[in-house]
Amino acid sequence: MTLAAYGLLAVALVLFAVRLWRGPTLSARVVALDGMLLTGGSMILVNAADTGDGSFLMVAVMLTLVGFISTAVIARFIEGRSP
Repeated sequence: MTLAAYGLLAVALVLFAVRLWRGPTLSARVVALDGMLLTGGSMILVNAADTGDGSFLMVAVMLTLVGFISTAVIARFIEGRSP
């Protein structure tokens, strides 16, 4: 079961990386980066559930906080750039 979760998260990470690379707009790249952070945090959570070791759970929490704050800051930047 966890192997399937790792596989699906790896596919999602690759697709987000493609969107980050080929994104036509800055907002598409921001969404892709936020998705990559969310996918990385999810991989940490799946690893913690698989091994029973919760030592990296704070890293997952910090990833989600950094992702939220960075998305909000970049959204404010994009909003200020438009005429």
